[in-house]
Amino acid sequence: MITRELINPQSIVVVGGSADVQKPGGKVLKNLIDHNFKGKLYVVNPKADEVQGVRAYPDAEDLPPVELAILAIAAKFCPQAVETLAAKKGTKAFIILSAGFHEESEEGARLEQQIVETINKAGGCLIGPNCIGVMNTNYAGVFTTPIPRFNTHGADFITGSGATAVFIMESGISNGLQFNSVYSVGNSAQLGVEDILEYLDLTFDPNTSSRVKMLYIESIGQPQKLLKHASSLVRKGCRIAAVKAGSSSAGSRAASSHTGALASSDVAVDALFRKAGIVRCYGREELTTVASIFMHPRLTGKNIAVITHAGGPAVMLTDALSNNGLEVPPISGSKANELLSKLFPGSSVANPIDFLATGTAEQLGYIIDACENDFSHIDAMAVIFGSPGLFPVYDVYDLLDRKMSECHKPIFPILTSVINVRDEINQFIAKGRVNFPDEVVFGNALTKVYNTPDPAPEDPKLPIIDTSRIRRVIDGCSNGYLQPNQVQELLDAAGIPRTGEAIVKTATDATSAAMKMGFPVVMKVVGPIHKTDVGGVVLDVRDEQMVTREFNRMMGIKDTTAVLIQPMLKGLELFVGAKREGLFGHVVLCGLGGIFIEVLKDVKAGIAPIEANEAHTMIKHLQGYGMIKGARGQEPVNENLFADIISRVSVLVGVAPEIFEMDINPLLGTKDKVVAVDARIRIEKK
Repeated sequence: MITRELINPQSIVVVGGSADVQKPGGKVLKNLIDHNFKGKLYVVNPKADEVQGVRAYPDAEDLPPVELAILAIAAKFCPQAVETLAAKKGTKAFIILSAGFHEESEEGARLEQQIVETINKAGGCLIGPNCIGVMNTNYAGVFTTPIPRFNTHGADFITGSGATAVFIMESGISNGLQFNSVYSVGNSAQLGVEDILEYLDLTFDPNTSSRVKMLYIESIGQPQKLLKHASSLVRKGCRIAAVKAGSSSAGSRAASSHTGALASSDVAVDALFRKAGIVRCYGREELTTVASIFMHPRLTGKNIAVITHAGGPAVMLTDALSNNGLEVPPISGSKANELLSKLFPGSSVANPIDFLATGTAEQLGYIIDACENDFSHIDAMAVIFGSPGLFPVYDVYDLLDRKMSECHKPIFPILTSVINVRDEINQFIAKGRVNFPDEVVFGNALTKVYNTPDPAPEDPKLPIIDTSRIRRVIDGCSNGYLQPNQVQELLDAAGIPRTGEAIVKTATDATSAAMKMGFPVVMKVVGPIHKTDVGGVVLDVRDEQMVTREFNRMMGIKDTTAVLIQPMLKGLELFVGAKREGLFGHVVLCGLGGIFIEVLKDVKAGIAPIEANEAHTMIKHLQGYGMIKGARGQEPVNENLFADIISRVSVLVGVAPEIFEMDINPLLGTKDKVVAVDARIRIEKK
């Protein structure tokens, strides 16, 4: 757990502090001095009595008691220094900048573990090793620059990479993004990204804590902790943006089922972020843009007024918004005509609102006031205002700053002329404002923020299933694919509707079963995994002779042990599956079924358990959702029943975590029912 001494130390020692500010030990000391650390500051340096004006001690043994130690010495010397500080100087917080630990060698890993054990024994906390440090409104304990402008309303930034932290801060600071704290966890020997997030959650104060969090994550070692505390923070009114690096398909494992092939670890990351209400980003610029949007009032509707004096950027922004679920709706009527009369001839208020390159600050004020007060269907404004460099635009940006304070609707400033009016933009930023220099980057980020769902409820309402019956099946089976009768029993116990069916091993039994069900029927091989690929599925079997002929043919297919016969039903083919994904638990997927899943790979995923609303959200975000709604006069699918099956599968895998992967493909959906036609379940007991 993070200690008070890490957040607000009253005394700091830099072990390895140096006069050479081009070395980590020298630069971190300079940053502490330059950024006004108000507590007691010490240095351990055996070669000097004073370093950068700070008293130096030859050895940690000689120090007075000290709360926080920042180590910038060779890895091999760190364990002894930590031991001395923890045991004799009462030090409860450590930041180790040094590299050369588990990222480098087995010996380094041993040293790292020794340090962690010492700090744990003392009840202290450790950031690093192999990090740039920690900084907040109390101190700048890093050896890098830039040092951001700290503000309690700025972003809390947690990162697994020190270098990336620098680049992300550079991206954000240049546009006015402010920070409340920065944690670079490095090797995460004791505290990782999830642990820092836990601390921010458990200590959250609605009156004083920052409501904006930024994460850069290279690996998620504790996904359930991340989910728990990110969700909690979002429910408390915070907003979180995160980059999870390493999302390429190269890391996906090959698997024998559709679900296994589709449910890569990155799919699990996506599902976790959506469940937590985290806005997922894929680069530095996107991350800082989303965080900057968080600094503005929340967008409560999807209708945006694009206000511009330059047509091209307005068109590009309109495309970015409209193509991703937001609207740039028409503006018309008497109030629109009244506004138009206040603008130069040739202007347009149709939306985008174009008041021409010669537009004035006064006219911009008229437009913003009209969008705020007269156009009730407008939810927010995006103001694009650059300059060809002919004259200063201080008055425009001063007005924009004032209107942002006065208006209830969000106003997003897109000030594109970062060279021509650099001084005006810098003055605007100095007032605490953030600039969005690229309209398309902004538009894409705004739509991503708007489209990110709220976190799943803390106590979801889940369907009741027959737990004891499920456990009897699971406890009595071996690893591998279950037999059809075992699959059927699990589906029945989970309350998942399925077609009537019979498994037969003789031609006589096959014709008898088909006649009992009524023609037409479907015949499928039992044994081969991919039935269609081996010619093991026959539809629309209409008489006894065809049953006999196909039965004899199918029994000759390799690995076939029996034939399954079902009534021939109609409906849209759907898919639900689940995959156990390491520490994430089970990922549940849904989409269109049959060949659609192989060709389109149009699936949405969620982390189990999944309640009805989350299941509905998954369904509605499918690209093929139009078919589910009933495109072009086709019969729609009962979405409530489809969502219920998704939820039931998520509960099933919770009761039976031994299920490694399962497919229900296809489900057949109509307006009256959704039933499982085919399913397979693979068990892996640990």
